[in-house]
Amino acid sequence: MARSAAHEGAGWFEARGLAAFRGERLVLEGVSFRLEAGGALLLRGPNGAGKSTLLRVLAGLIPPAAGALLWRGEDALADLSYHARRLAYLGHQDAVKPGLSVAENLAFAASGGGDIDAALAALGLAPLADLPARFLSAGQRRRLALARLPLACAPLWLLDEPGNGLDESSLASLGALSDRHRAAGGMVIAATHHDLPFPGASQLSLT
Repeated sequence: MARSAAHEGAGWFEARGLAAFRGERLVLEGVSFRLEAGGALLLRGPNGAGKSTLLRVLAGLIPPAAGALLWRGEDALADLSYHARRLAYLGHQDAVKPGLSVAENLAFAASGGGDIDAALAALGLAPLADLPARFLSAGQRRRLALARLPLACAPLWLLDEPGNGLDESSLASLGALSDRHRAAGGMVIAATHHDLPFPGASQLSLT
């Protein structure tokens, strides 16, 4: 039977002495952490400290210059396509398809078989379900991007400034979404300048 990365138990995710370049500049060196199932990790640091670069290394989009990335103690990057299926990555860009409605955007993203109606409700998007995405405000587009996360049915969420453009109510919705994911054994790593509502989250400072 084929392995299913999206539905496997998370176990733990670990970085050991990671280093990475951005262009020709070394921006990360000696980065280590261990995240257990149900855990959250906030990446902190000034602009240019390497938070986004680290997320891209964790996602397998940039090869590490040194160190190891482990999933349940095994090389997480040995099979990049398999690693991609066990994570949901949210970058700075919302990647919303403007010609599709809000609901159609989520249906397009629901390869993991998630509940689209629940995703709409979780981020307060149900009243906008039939609205073409090109009419959404910046905050609404960010909420739509966040609503795709549970639809991936992936144990690891990698989030780059997920609070950008969100008001206080939407931040609370993001916290509730994360709580449900973590309660089911999922893990969240977020680069942020905001105080995100992720109870018990560890912090990793990059300088």
